[in-house]
Amino acid sequence: MKLSEIAQYVGGQLDGADREISGGVAELRSATPAQISFLANPKYQKLAEETNAAAVIVAKKRKNIKCAQIICPNPYLAFAKLLAKLHPPPKREKGVHSSAVLESRVELGENISVGGNVYLGKGCKIGENTVIMPNVFIGADTVIGNDCLIYPNVTIRERVVIGERVIIHSGAVIGSDGFGYAADGERYYKIPQIGSVLIEDEVEIGSNVSIDRATLGRTVISKGCKIDNLVQIAHNVEIGENTVLVAQMGIAGSSRIGKHCTIAGQVGIVGHITIGDNVVVAGQSGVTKDLAGNQIVLGSPAIPITQERRQIASRALLPETMKKLKIMEERLAKLESQASLKKKEDCD
Repeated sequence: MKLSEIAQYVGGQLDGADREISGGVAELRSATPAQISFLANPKYQKLAEETNAAAVIVAKKRKNIKCAQIICPNPYLAFAKLLAKLHPPPKREKGVHSSAVLESRVELGENISVGGNVYLGKGCKIGENTVIMPNVFIGADTVIGNDCLIYPNVTIRERVVIGERVIIHSGAVIGSDGFGYAADGERYYKIPQIGSVLIEDEVEIGSNVSIDRATLGRTVISKGCKIDNLVQIAHNVEIGENTVLVAQMGIAGSSRIGKHCTIAGQVGIVGHITIGDNVVVAGQSGVTKDLAGNQIVLGSPAIPITQERRQIASRALLPETMKKLKIMEERLAKLESQASLKKKEDCD
């Protein structure tokens, strides 16, 4: 593509010489004159000034960048769209591999791809253009929509419902039993987990994610959610649309998270609480109670981020404060001793 065509494709404006791009997209540091790069974070300005790329996608015109610039409001979004355009995914071979096992009443849509050693349980329904890569297990009566991509070694248990354009990465387990037990003296009695899981359209689920089925009803991952690797979502959790869950975080049972939230890495959320819309929970926080919408929280227990930052700053002063307090205590004890001695002398 020519730079002018790329600018038009991403909704930007070309500033500089028009030329053809034959090498695709690359990082600023390693780009060649046949490639294009992008600058979304100003701290990489120096790399943009030194890059050998034919052009750089920027939010506004930058000084000292020698190559052409494509100016558009969101360089990172433009970069994502351009990657998809110039580096399309490999085409999958259509049809069902000879080693796949299909039980009775399985329904397959048109143009699907089912890889080797895939197991499809009784009554499964797979939508059009969906790709199921090798060694995937799909349990009985599970429904998967159109245009989905399921990577190798994914386990999807029985009666799960998955929408359209869903991506599930290797090692994910969808519909495993919820962690539910009733105490019986010194032992625990397993509570049957008879509910299901609903994954709505355009969700992406990272590798080694566990999403438990509901005890009763459904665990729900709403439209547009993005889930990073190594996330645990317990039974009966409900997550609102377009919420992002970052790696190594966990949500206990029956909690509800609103729309457009960002839950950062290594966050823990207790069960049976509600988090409102547009909430950001900063990394390594612990959420122990309901959170109203439209706020940023930090800490364990999580509190408004400005308050927690003040507390963090105060904690840094504690060693020096303790030294001062000890000196003050010694002075006070000396003064009290002197006052006591003077009082005794006055009495005598």
